Amino acid sequence: MDRQQEFVLRTIEERDIRFVRVWFTDVLGTLKSVAIAPAELEGAFAEGIGFDGSVIEGLARVFEADMLLRPDAATFQVLPWRGEGGPTTARMFADIRLPDGTPSQADPRTVLRRAMSKAGEQGFTFYTHPEIEFYLFKPDLEPGRPPQPVDEAGFFDHVPYGTAHDFRRAAITRLEQMGISVEFSHHEGGPGQNEIDLRYADALSTADNVMTFRAIVKETALERGVFASFMPKPLVGQPGSAMHTHLSLFDGDSNAFYEAGAPYQLSKTGRQFIAGLLVHANEISAVTNQWVNSYKRIWSGGEAPAHVCWGHNNRSAMVRVPMHKPGKEQSVRVEVRSIDSACNPYLAYAVLLAAGLKGIEESYELPPEAEDDVWQLTDRERRAMGIDPLPSSLDEAIRIMEDSDLVAETLGEHVFDFFLRNKRAEWSAYREQVTQFELDQYLKRL
Repeated sequence: MDRQQEFVLRTIEERDIRFVRVWFTDVLGTLKSVAIAPAELEGAFAEGIGFDGSVIEGLARVFEADMLLRPDAATFQVLPWRGEGGPTTARMFADIRLPDGTPSQADPRTVLRRAMSKAGEQGFTFYTHPEIEFYLFKPDLEPGRPPQPVDEAGFFDHVPYGTAHDFRRAAITRLEQMGISVEFSHHEGGPGQNEIDLRYADALSTADNVMTFRAIVKETALERGVFASFMPKPLVGQPGSAMHTHLSLFDGDSNAFYEAGAPYQLSKTGRQFIAGLLVHANEISAVTNQWVNSYKRIWSGGEAPAHVCWGHNNRSAMVRVPMHKPGKEQSVRVEVRSIDSACNPYLAYAVLLAAGLKGIEESYELPPEAEDDVWQLTDRERRAMGIDPLPSSLDEAIRIMEDSDLVAETLGEHVFDFFLRNKRAEWSAYREQVTQFELDQYLKRL
């Protein structure tokens, strides 16, 4: 037993923690949980917790159902919304293992850890910093009626006695109680829309933090009598919810994206990484934007990027190189703006890393930056500039991903095949629907 495991067992005893929740994530990014008694935890560290993987989306087939959850002691935290007036509860993320103890290739944490190991072989550590957007709605959701936002505020608005900033304060307090550092928070552009930005961390820690973030936001919303949603495009005519993510590679303590005197202080490695993101953008889109609804955000205008390009201070570009503060050149990084807040963060960060590394390995050339608002250009102008569109639908994204060796290798055969099967089924079910738009447009007219 290692020191971290001993610390967990000692803390559970000293704080009289009665329940330990073991969290894991299915292939689609849904958080799963199983509770164990503290007395069983030492055995769980040593041998794992047996469970039927066939009942979880994408983990195993019926004839290979036996699987193990191995709690990761480094992720131990007390849940701040459990224990107020009742027994204290803690949580840990778990790695999914096969009965022989080897990592399950269907585990999203394993997929990301494998991609990060490949970066490590090249001397790189992969860091990410997400800006997570979501909506708060009134709880009385009615079928066929648009959800009602909790306010009518916009960008950075301060609403006296408003629900949103009280909510953000409560959610951020809980995040910090669980060791998750927050950099910024504010009201976003849509009514009832909010953004909370997490501090940078290695990609695996960030993905764990994103899953914890979603749980905290939803729990806090329910307690306050509102409803939180990470749906990419919940309202017609309003902004969608993104998860703009800043990416950087470090070689030891040195930022591999930084080069003094280069344009935007961006190194050759950084330029090749961006080129990789652009070349493989359409292949990875079904993972970074995995829902039918994701493409309504991308193609609804506003600041959602719909075209494969990069820029320095251009928020219509898919990839942006943010301005750094004087004296903070080591903070040079790239921001991917296409990703939405409903993705599976483990898989999304894995394919983003793989695309960027491919650009470095193959010495991709970075095309000229897009200096104009790409949305305002005509199709002809974009074609002349070599700017391609992102997929316009989940169906198109799936068809492109099917032929991607990069995504297949990164996700592994099991996750790749299941993900495609699930997304094909989602598109088929969506295609059969008759929407309210069609009824309003055609029922009386035709």
